[in-house]
Amino acid sequence: MSNSDAAAVLTTPVLTEALRAVRTLLAVADIRGAEVDLEAIIHSPEVVGRVKEVLPGLQWWAVGGKEKGSSEAGDDPVACLPIKVFDWCRPLDRAEPFIAALADSAAAVRWDLDAWPEVPEAGLDAVSQKFAHLTLSVNSRDLFQDEPSQDHTVYVHTRGGAAHTARVAWLAACIGSTPTGRVESSSL
Repeated sequence: MSNSDAAAVLTTPVLTEALRAVRTLLAVADIRGAEVDLEAIIHSPEVVGRVKEVLPGLQWWAVGGKEKGSSEAGDDPVACLPIKVFDWCRPLDRAEPFIAALADSAAAVRWDLDAWPEVPEAGLDAVSQKFAHLTLSVNSRDLFQDEPSQDHTVYVHTRGGAAHTARVAWLAACIGSTPTGRVESSSL
């Protein structure tokens, strides 16, 4: 396992604006073999029902720990609320239905990309899959749903260093934004 630097390039209270930014960045990236990882903390039976429709075979466990309930044990998620959802390696087309099912639940949706492109005019080499990720934190100010909020933040992941700073600025400019200055370490 390794870490990447996740730099916030947009924070907005408008989910559609955050999704527009994500779609723009996905259009820039190489996504031929990309997957999406979905995480959330769910408090509501209604949201559990909607998320289970989007993600059959949902993987989850009680916020209090697996011993308090889990999909592994065959427990009823509604009886174990609040629950943490960790559903990884899904096709890209699952991301937006998952986000739509969340209501006000805090979540992180991470796209594992094949690469960020080479940008010769900016002096940037292509960035391989290991460091090419995009995360949308929904109803949360951080990558891990520790800071619930009514905002949504778009993060781009790259490897650290000067090239990271230039890549983040270039990606932010692609969505008409500038880096917010917030950088978090993310284990991949």
